[in-house]
Parts: sequence; structure tokens; C-alpha cells
Amino acid sequence: MDKLPVLSAKELLKILSKLGYYPIRQRGSHITLSSSLNYPQITVPFHKEIAKGTLRAIIREIGISREEFMKLIES
Repeated sequence: MDKLPVLSAKELLKILSKLGYYPIRQRGSHITLSSSLNYPQITVPFHKEIAKGTLRAIIREIGISREEFMKLIES
């Protein structure tokens, strides 16, 4: 299992947009994203670095494996 890279919020938002997520609102330093496929809404902290635990939770929430997430980073 690959280690998760350190990502900024901008990088994470680009990756999530590949999966069909788009921002619907922002409150303070957190952006809420939704998908047209009726997946649950997710909240991303808009920070320079996303904490590893937060990144793991977001990956789990969107329902993909770490390997699939790593492929999205590379593409």
C-alpha cells in the first residue's frame, strides 16, 4: 500500500473535480463539494497542506481505494 502524498487543498480539489465533484459553498476555510451522482457531500479544508488523517477520511467518504486515488494523482 502506497503512502499518501502531502497535498494542498488546490491539488485535492483538482483531483476531486476529475470524479465529478464541484464546490457548492464555502464557509471560512472549508469548502463543501457535491456531485451530480448523488454521492454524499464532502468538506475539504482549504489549507496549504491537508492532514493525512483528513485525506484518508475524504478518500473513504468518496468510496474509492487508495490505489485508485493514487492513479488519479498521477493522471
